[in-house]
Amino acid sequence: MSESTALLGKRFRTNHILRNKKLHKVLLAILTVVLITLYSYFEPFPTSFGHPKPQKKNLIFFVTDGMGPASLSLTRSFRQLTEGLPINDILELDHHLIGSSRTRSSDSLITDSAAGATAFSCALKSYNGAIGVSPLKNPCGTILEAAKLKGYMTGLVVTTRITDATPAAFSSHADYRVQEDLIALHQLGEYPLGRMVDLIIGGGRSHYTSKVRKDGRDLLHESVENGWQLVQNRKEFDSLQLGDNVTLPLLALIAENDVPFDIDRDPKMYPSLEEQALTAIKALTEATKDSDEGFFLLIEGSRIDHAGHQNDPAAQVREVLAFDKAFKSVLEFAEQSDVETVLISTSDHETGGLVTARQVTESYPDYVWFPQVLANSTHSGEHLKSLINNFKGKKEEKTEFVKHEIMENHLGINDYTEHEIKSLVSETDANKIQDLINIMVSFRAQVGWTTHGHSAVDVNIYAYSNRRERWHDILDHLQGNHENIEIGEYMAKYLNLDLNSITELVKDTHHSPDAKVALFETEHDIYGHKLN
Repeated sequence: MSESTALLGKRFRTNHILRNKKLHKVLLAILTVVLITLYSYFEPFPTSFGHPKPQKKNLIFFVTDGMGPASLSLTRSFRQLTEGLPINDILELDHHLIGSSRTRSSDSLITDSAAGATAFSCALKSYNGAIGVSPLKNPCGTILEAAKLKGYMTGLVVTTRITDATPAAFSSHADYRVQEDLIALHQLGEYPLGRMVDLIIGGGRSHYTSKVRKDGRDLLHESVENGWQLVQNRKEFDSLQLGDNVTLPLLALIAENDVPFDIDRDPKMYPSLEEQALTAIKALTEATKDSDEGFFLLIEGSRIDHAGHQNDPAAQVREVLAFDKAFKSVLEFAEQSDVETVLISTSDHETGGLVTARQVTESYPDYVWFPQVLANSTHSGEHLKSLINNFKGKKEEKTEFVKHEIMENHLGINDYTEHEIKSLVSETDANKIQDLINIMVSFRAQVGWTTHGHSAVDVNIYAYSNRRERWHDILDHLQGNHENIEIGEYMAKYLNLDLNSITELVKDTHHSPDAKVALFETEHDIYGHKLN
């Protein structure tokens, strides 16, 4: 072999080695990119969330009682107007819309809140008025009960009475929603499972007091004797330091009945839904910091429903905004948590048959509605009816009071008619006064209502998780259109709960009404309204 041939062969070998090294570098770079991609997909997002214990989970379930899609449209436009925002500005909830839910109950195309909540809590369809019971009136195991028995901490946060339909369906079992005295007993642990709720924040103190309860028991006193931390007013609530100074179990009954509408709420007297939610989250987070399990928390924007029943658009937009603010704060908690956290929000039904349009003349309708009318209102019809009904003075004085104090100052209505004033002055039925006020506001805003009850319209589903893999799992199960029980089924699946086994444990729960309640049921509808 010549020297040139030998050198040529060496050069070929050298080039081959160099090419192999370059190829290895390219392959290594590709592999690195693939690994980083897989890591970012399966790891929490954003990466600053830290490294959670895989088995630990938090589930926060939101219910916007009575809120349909039109409520969001109404509130979005109202907020854009009052805060000077562009038309592409949306609510926090809007960012997390993933689907919609069909809401019928087992006995009607239009559900009530009790059957709607039971669909979530027990993942089954039941009849209107049912609280945690099947269509055959057998107690059904709830997600809250199953979570507690599995080691999770549990909580309820609402703005109605804590014994009202939605919180009741997760924490008690009753044939009829009007059995609020019995519901309160179950919530404090007086049934086969014992105490299942660790934290209660809401209204409804009355059904825990001897004055209102038919059995004469003072459940407030009994709760303290049984180790509950009792909170009954704003000062005591503030002492909780937004959850930093809570001793569980906590019973915070911050109103005698329902917490006032947000448009009427005095912040010196009543905490906001956001404050209630943050207090609950911080308290439950602290209580589970050394636990292998997290917590289950129900948060309800309860009085959106009441504003719908009353056909009060000014009250409703403020209720939706208060809920949206609370949702955003809870979302920020989830974003920073090192525990896998899932947020699911939906409504049990729509209330009022709300539409953001109203034809107010016989001529061709205008394509407008006026959020400024709602902005002019400083109080709900519920609040203003009390001012009118409680007015003490001569008819002439009452007329001037209605004109200037009610219409001009509180409603911002200056184009009132003499007929409207006479109607408000002469009417003695408080509920009719409320209706008159809300009609005046809705008419001028050109907002329409079709009922004082519920409707069968589909409602929205919203969701979030701070884990990318879990987020895709949520979409697999809840994206698109679903029956309401599928939301309950997913929550049970997510926490790996066996609701059937809990149903077996609660089968001997006292759930039937006594004779007086049974008679009441035959004479009243599911809301306690006397039948004709």
